[in-house]
Amino acid sequence: MPDALKHLAIILIATAIALGLAWLADDGSRTLAGLPLLPALALLALGVQWAVFVPSYLSQSEHYFDLTGSLTYLTVIWIAAGTRLAEGMDTRTLLLAVLVSAWAGRLGQFLFRRIRASGKDGRFDEIKTKPLRFAMTWTLQGLWVVLTLYAALIAISQAGSEPFGALAALGLAVWIAGFVIEAVADGQKSAFNATPENKNRFVDVGLWRWSRHPNYFGEITLWTGIALIATPTFAGWQWLGWLSPLFVAFLLIRVSGIPMLEERADEKWGGQEDYEAYKARTPVLIPRPPKD
Repeated sequence: MPDALKHLAIILIATAIALGLAWLADDGSRTLAGLPLLPALALLALGVQWAVFVPSYLSQSEHYFDLTGSLTYLTVIWIAAGTRLAEGMDTRTLLLAVLVSAWAGRLGQFLFRRIRASGKDGRFDEIKTKPLRFAMTWTLQGLWVVLTLYAALIAISQAGSEPFGALAALGLAVWIAGFVIEAVADGQKSAFNATPENKNRFVDVGLWRWSRHPNYFGEITLWTGIALIATPTFAGWQWLGWLSPLFVAFLLIRVSGIPMLEERADEKWGGQEDYEAYKARTPVLIPRPPKD
């Protein structure tokens, strides 16, 4: 199959998955712009990506890719929460909206500052020159938003209001742990890379002595916390909400996270004695105290 047709097929499949999952989990109790709430929010998430893709392709720029993703999270979650204002926003809805906002705000500004400092994102050097491939990447970001928010949006879209309860409290504690781990790991790596003496060195300080990808561990953990907070509202097809943390884990462990970074690191430092020793003693994902 020619690349252009393959990329078009992926765009259509990603769109169908986002809308299909939204339809499956929607209980019909709320609407937005005349559509059931969850499908409307899925269309919004995809539509924002397509709208920003056009000027990004014309200017051959990836500078606003990550920022657009973060702003889409904020837009979708608060529009969803806003549909509950008429009857009063319950604790779970408000908490989910605040937690997602805290995560999206921190990560979005972190990634935007990083690309502004470096001037580009090397992942897009070839992608942005091919319109359908670039459009596919933006569409997949829309699917990423929908799938990652799936559990939270299901909980917010419910007609009733389940008691907050112990499971949700556990979820909040799990989210806090994941958020702190991710934020600290990102800060430590940024500080390490900003030090001139560390130029062309791999990061092996702080949490990075405990895991080769502690930020990804934090990311998976915090979305697991969101799913736990949302779980008491699930019924029937809504149990698919657990696709949220599973999708995040799959994406980071098997697709665009760890495999890509490990390959780049091996190309850069592979064969060096200190790097090979670091790999041998440090787990890929789940942190553990350093052996040395």
